[in-house]
Amino acid sequence: MSRRGSTLPTRAHWLLLGLALLFSLVLFLYLLECAPQTDGNASLPGAVGESYSREYYQALLQEQEEHYQTRAASLKRQIAQLKQELQEVSEKMKSLQERRNVGARGIGYHGNGEQAPGDLLGFLHSQIEKAEVSVGAKLPSEYSLVPFESFTLMKVFQLEMGLTRHPEEKPVRKDKRDELVEVIEAGLEVLNNPDEEDEQENEEGPLGEKLIFNENDFIEGYYRTERDKGTQYELFFKKADLMEYRHVTLFRPFGPLMKVQSDVVDISRAIINIIMPLAQRTEAFTQFMQNFRDVCIHQDKRIHLTVVYFGKEGLSEVKSILESVTSESNFHNYTLVSLNEEFNRGRGLNVGARAWDKGEVLMFFCDVDIYFSAEFLNSCRLNAEPGRKVFYPVVFSLYNPAIVYANQDPPPPVEQQLVHKKDSGFWRDFGFGMTCQYQSDFLTIGGFDMEVKGWGGEDVHLYRKYLHSDLIVVRTPVPGLFHLWHEKHCADELTPEQYRMCIQSKAMSEASHSHLGMMVFREEIEMHLHKQAYRTNSEAAG
Repeated sequence: MSRRGSTLPTRAHWLLLGLALLFSLVLFLYLLECAPQTDGNASLPGAVGESYSREYYQALLQEQEEHYQTRAASLKRQIAQLKQELQEVSEKMKSLQERRNVGARGIGYHGNGEQAPGDLLGFLHSQIEKAEVSVGAKLPSEYSLVPFESFTLMKVFQLEMGLTRHPEEKPVRKDKRDELVEVIEAGLEVLNNPDEEDEQENEEGPLGEKLIFNENDFIEGYYRTERDKGTQYELFFKKADLMEYRHVTLFRPFGPLMKVQSDVVDISRAIINIIMPLAQRTEAFTQFMQNFRDVCIHQDKRIHLTVVYFGKEGLSEVKSILESVTSESNFHNYTLVSLNEEFNRGRGLNVGARAWDKGEVLMFFCDVDIYFSAEFLNSCRLNAEPGRKVFYPVVFSLYNPAIVYANQDPPPPVEQQLVHKKDSGFWRDFGFGMTCQYQSDFLTIGGFDMEVKGWGGEDVHLYRKYLHSDLIVVRTPVPGLFHLWHEKHCADELTPEQYRMCIQSKAMSEASHSHLGMMVFREEIEMHLHKQAYRTNSEAAG
């Protein structure tokens, strides 16, 4: 034990020796740094017999100390400047991070109290809860509903028009363009960077690659603004090689966009039962079946047609038309119901809805004068949901082609008339006859009111029933749904209210305001042209 205490280990010995050498080196460097600076040819103080006084060395030390103080002060100023610059950079980074956090809260919001003040988050959530986004609101009348407006990558389809707005237009105002671009980008952010609760998390493509959506996958969108709450956006995306659609709901509560919903919508097996009440009008039915064959049989292929025919006159022709389509296209998914009674649209739709006995089905109430596209049928599927949503698309009603195309004899084919122009038609926002709803919702709500007789009133009554319920009513113009012009006859048996509605519809459906004006002032215009011609001839003769 004494031997272990008296002998120092070799490792410790060399460590102490190294520390001593290091201390000596530091001391030597300190002495060199503190030594007074001299010229290369000057003699060192105290050399070659020269002697210096004590005051000299004190002055020299004071000068050296001032030199180091000046240098230290300079370093302190540089350090302070660097600290200030670092603080400025840090504040900028913090500001950018806060902006990113705001964006992250807007798109993938989780309600984390650390992300923003609790009162602000509570307010934003209350805005969503007050708006009609997830649950329908009971409304007093058809005038209380806030309709949607629809848009694609290039165009907006809007109800409210005026001097600067058209039924179909490219967004001219920069704020509207930027808004729609931002919304589509936000929807893509939700799809491509899903949250844990989203259904499409980590979804892969057909080749096992990560599924990435881009703006070309955007199909259509709808938006509406509740003035005191915010703007709701419904977006639909689809890959060309996939059957499912992607649905994203966003809401702007007068602040950042907040994700409300992101789910997968599979409409690949959703059959639509098109129900049409009909009496006579076999020529129009022939034209309807041409559109039906092209869109429903050849393209969509997920359609059942139910025709409820009133009376005996024309019934055999309707049967012949259906049998002809069956033989040509091998199509058998139709039902013909014959009622030997006076025509009543509500009665026909009630009977047609109850004729289906194969379980839940999506129904589209359709008239014989309607022309629709395959894209509309998908819109019908995407915007109706049993127990939650019914779809009331706004039809684009075409004017009298004899007036619109007065300079062409004959008018162009129907397919060439399907354009959204002020002088070609209008959004029929007062019409509620074309609707997509599930059979269970229709039966639960009580169907059409059979006490309503004659023209038009039954549609409004059913519409009001849905407004008074807890279901969401999606009301928006759709580009793929047209009402073809036809001659209207307002019967004398109608009530004064029904007759007024019929005359109003007839007047609005005839021609645009400018074309009607030209017709009203035709004599004045012809007189003006006659005077102009007479004046020109007189001047030429003189």
